[in-house]
Amino acid sequence: MSAFENFGTCETVSDDNRMECGICWHVYDPENGDEIWQIPPGTPFAGLPENWRCPNCDALKAKFMRLGDGL
Repeated sequence: MSAFENFGTCETVSDDNRMECGICWHVYDPENGDEIWQIPPGTPFAGLPENWRCPNCDALKAKFMRLGDGL
C-alpha cells in the first residue's frame, strides 16, 4: 500500500513510526522530536499535543501518514 492509499485512514501507529505530512512532505521522526514545538526526542507521534501542527506548513495531525517500514 502506498502512502497515498493509506492517506486519511485510521491505522495503528507504533511509537517508533515516522510520519509524513501529506501536504508538504515534512517527516516527523520520534527519534528527533520537534525543535520548533519544543517536543523532546523520543516523543511518539501519538504523544504529541492535540494542538500540534506541522512545523513546516501548519497542517493538522490528521494530514500525516505513516511511512512504510524501511523508509
